[in-house]
Amino acid sequence: MPNTTSRPGGQLMGTVRMLTAGALTGAALLAGAAAPALAESPSASPSASKSSAAPTEAGTAFRTAVAVRQGQKATASASSGDYLYWMFPADAGQRPTVTAKVTLPEAASRHGASTWRIDVYDGLRRRQPCMYGTQSRSAAQDAATVDLSCTLRPTVAWADTWSTDPLPGSYYIRLTAVSLPDTDRGLPFKAEVEPTVLETGGAHAVDGKLSTPLGAKSAVEPEGGWSSGWWTDRWLWTAAGGLLAALAGVAGYNLTRGRGRPTRVPPRA
Repeated sequence: MPNTTSRPGGQLMGTVRMLTAGALTGAALLAGAAAPALAESPSASPSASKSSAAPTEAGTAFRTAVAVRQGQKATASASSGDYLYWMFPADAGQRPTVTAKVTLPEAASRHGASTWRIDVYDGLRRRQPCMYGTQSRSAAQDAATVDLSCTLRPTVAWADTWSTDPLPGSYYIRLTAVSLPDTDRGLPFKAEVEPTVLETGGAHAVDGKLSTPLGAKSAVEPEGGWSSGWWTDRWLWTAAGGLLAALAGVAGYNLTRGRGRPTRVPPRA
């Protein structure tokens, strides 16, 4: 009577199919959970800028900075030589960009070139470096406008106390003329600033978070409130990696355990 033996190949294929189906189901569930979470994450949107009137003035110091929402354009009229301040919120996982446009005084009333600059400070009033953009620009005597921009590093949910990494909270914009003829000081000009944010996802996510965003009590919140990095797309990669590791482990076990023992041993003669 022929021996009846197990078929490890068939068991392996069955196990692979089962785990693959589980992996696909888990990925679908995680993707479904990610959609509402990402939808609720704070980001600049047209509705945010329309929810309240855009500011038409600016502060003259950090303490009097005027709050601006993400994606909202603020305007102000001032005198050349003044310091103008605004503030806006930035949450974990967002990369802020500030753009500014200065409408210069009439060319006939000016007596030379001028240089304008924007600086961005975090909630601890530490000046943050610009990754991209033209932070400072000179304007000829006959120029009509000056355009400036500054893109910061991505905001992280937590950092060491000695680090200068940008953290969630209020960010301050300062606009001023850093160089102009003395005779041009006091001439009227107009300014427009707009802070926007780009969601960077889990690429810059870190473990840990602040108990309270820096300066959050004195500024408007992001659309949807402060998240402080509770959700990142790293969750998807971690879960998918775990499922694939389990699949590889079971498959490797089935391949290396041998062809198995006979299910029926013939009786001895």
